[in-house]
Order: sequence, then structure tokens, then C-alpha cells
Amino acid sequence: MNTGSVLKRVASLIVAAGLCALGATAEAQVAGAPNSAATTSPSAPLAASGAAKPVAPGSYREIKWEDLVPKDWDPMKQFRQANFSIMNDSDPRATELLKRMRETWDNAPTNNEMDGVAVRIPGYLVPLDEAKGALKEFLLVPYFGACIHTPPPPANQIILVQPQKPTKGFRSMDTVWVSGTLKTLHSDSYMGASGYRLESALVEAYVGKK
Repeated sequence: MNTGSVLKRVASLIVAAGLCALGATAEAQVAGAPNSAATTSPSAPLAASGAAKPVAPGSYREIKWEDLVPKDWDPMKQFRQANFSIMNDSDPRATELLKRMRETWDNAPTNNEMDGVAVRIPGYLVPLDEAKGALKEFLLVPYFGACIHTPPPPANQIILVQPQKPTKGFRSMDTVWVSGTLKTLHSDSYMGASGYRLESALVEAYVGKK
């Protein structure tokens, strides 16, 4: 996780909020061997191809990351008046701002309409529980580097994934498709707070549009 200066961490959180907003339109270009880490820019979010549409019973609805965010939620609303130009790392106001932003991100509201929906969504993998090369639990995030090279994005942009069975062949920041029944369930982990959970999920290597 990011351990830089206070103001750098504040800036990273602001960038993360902006990247999440871009998730509906940015298209990931994955190259190289199957299951390899993405070769996109570190700031590029993954997007599902096409608009999310209802599907037949028993199948999955392909969604975008923006579908997980309540339409009226603005993560920067209460911080727009902050004057960063007059702050430095030793300024208590900067420390307080970082604390408030982190609390806002970690308690970001979920979209209750997505609770119980069978979904399919692409993302980047952040390992949590791994044994003998098999993943038992991981976080799914919308853009490269989240939770590892930069601070975690808002909780409504993180999904805790528990595969049907321990999954092999994937590494940190690999790109995957994940399918399962989505739950609006908050969880805390050492890599970040998640607002959603997918249990008994199917995990596949990500393949973009050709």
C-alpha cells in the first residue's frame, strides 16, 4: 500500500476517485500470454464490453464498475473546498483531511439494487489468502495497481471474491473475469475495505474485445 507523504496519499485518493468514475468508458487492452499481468497503463480501469443488460435465469449479467456506485454518491463532495496549496505534510489539516477521505472511501455506500444479482465483471486481482499457489480469497479492483501501488479505491469499487474452489494460475494484478451472485456485504482486510462479496465465484482469465 502507498506509504508516501500525507499530501501524496491525499492526491492518490483523489486520483482513485476519478479513475472509478472513468470505469464505464475506459477499455483495457490485455496483451501477452493468458493470465499474465495487464500491459495497460497503471491508471487504466478495466471495463466490461457493452452495456449491462438483463439475462435469462441461470446466467450472468455482465456489469460495469459504475453499476456498483449509487448514482447520487459523489466521493469528492465534502472535499472540494479544501485548499491543498496552503498545506504541507506537517500541517495537521492535511493529516485530518487524509483521515476523513480514507474514512469516506472505506465506508462508501453500495448500490442495493445489485444485492443478490448474478453478475459477471472484469477486474484486477489482489491476493488475500493463498496456499501452495492456489488462491482461496482475493480482492477484485477496477484498475491496475489499486491496493498495492496506490491506496485502495472506495469500498464500493472493491469486491471480495471467494472462488468455488482454490484457484491456480493467477498472480497479483492479473486480469480476470469473475462470475457469481453479488452481495452487498462490507468486509475489512489488510489490503482494503470491500463493499461487495462474491462467494463460490467462477474465475476466468480476462479476454478483451478483438
